Amino acid sequence: MQFQVTTELIEQVQHLIQIEGDVRLRQILDEIHFADIAEILSELNLADATYIIKLLDSEKTSEALMELEEDFRERILDNLSVKEIAEELEEMDTDDAADVVAELPDEIAEEVIAEIEDEKHAEDIKELLTYEEDTAGGLMAKELVKVKETWTVAGCVREMRRQAENVTRVHSIYVTDKEGKLKGRLSLKDLLTASTKTHISEVYIPKVDYVNVDTEGEEVARIMQKYDLEAIPVVDHDGLLVGRVTIDDMVDFIKDEAEKDYQLAAGISQDVEADDSVWELTRARLPWLILGLFGGLGSVFIMEGYEEALAKYKELFFFTPLIAAMAGNVGVQSSAIIVQGLANDIVKGSLFNRLLKEISLSLISGITLGILVILFGFFDGMDLIFSFTIAISMLCVIIVAALVGTFVPIILDKRGIDPAIATGPFITTSNDIFGIFLFFSIAKLILGF
Repeated sequence: MQFQVTTELIEQVQHLIQIEGDVRLRQILDEIHFADIAEILSELNLADATYIIKLLDSEKTSEALMELEEDFRERILDNLSVKEIAEELEEMDTDDAADVVAELPDEIAEEVIAEIEDEKHAEDIKELLTYEEDTAGGLMAKELVKVKETWTVAGCVREMRRQAENVTRVHSIYVTDKEGKLKGRLSLKDLLTASTKTHISEVYIPKVDYVNVDTEGEEVARIMQKYDLEAIPVVDHDGLLVGRVTIDDMVDFIKDEAEKDYQLAAGISQDVEADDSVWELTRARLPWLILGLFGGLGSVFIMEGYEEALAKYKELFFFTPLIAAMAGNVGVQSSAIIVQGLANDIVKGSLFNRLLKEISLSLISGITLGILVILFGFFDGMDLIFSFTIAISMLCVIIVAALVGTFVPIILDKRGIDPAIATGPFITTSNDIFGIFLFFSIAKLILGF
């Protein structure tokens, strides 16, 4: 049965903290998984959460810290001494430790690294901090199991036992030459069935997928997804094996990227949380709202140019929101599909084929919706020519909106700009303007005003 963090448990923990019942508190929390401890910490106030971090062994709390929201973790770290933070880092994998150090102020970060007793661990952390955050180098951990091709099976097993003490999960055994360049991987089955005197060079598998330290995180995710990898080795520019990216780190990266894209699509230009300050939330939202304001003003100017038409055909005014809404909806639908395809690297074929596909989809949707508008006009007693005008306008608007929603993300992607910004306010605002302009232009052409 899955463990659940209940209200009763939270209240019990809070009570034990108040009466300083440390022995009982340790007994309870030592039996709980670090992910559940993180959930408990997130339900406590800052003082109580810090109390638990200081009470428990760093081996357990270091894992729990990495499960917390970044803002809350930073607040807890602010309440810990340099030595206490260093103790937490020593129990973390190097990639997690580097992430924590990156969140600290520069002067504190230097003091913390200097306080770490394991010099090799400290050097590995400093090395990881030199790589860009969203590259394989920034995502990788230094902990892995590697053997040299010149070793015998017996020597390999001895060395693997020593290395595995510092590796939480052994996904793969990597083979290098005497200089440390990646040569391949070692199958555990081949290792167990081979003679102890056999050299690794005779049994290892030379084919191995790998990435460079500068490979973008999205590309690492694509490779790991394509080949169902639990971990992938990382090499530097000289081919030296320097680390590995594991599936759990990749999942966290994909989640973070998805959140960023969702916020961009919603018109939020910065990474924000619901509990951020009013000023931070305003800075993230206001730029897109300003864009929407100018788009709305553009629509106003267009409608002012057709003032006489509105005076003669007042019904046009009532259909204006419908046209604008359809343009925005179709544009967002098209751009969302393209952005998703670009993210998963499944937008294939030429632009011409994509154009034909979107025109076909738009024609089917536009004709169907146009017929519904004509039927609505018939039952509402509108002139057939007026209903026909609305239907034709909607068809043209849908086609243009779909094309804008399709090509803007593709063009942005080709220019190295995140296509997620194409969805939401950008597409909606631009298609509102195009939609209203087309609506009145076609109405003028058909109705003759």
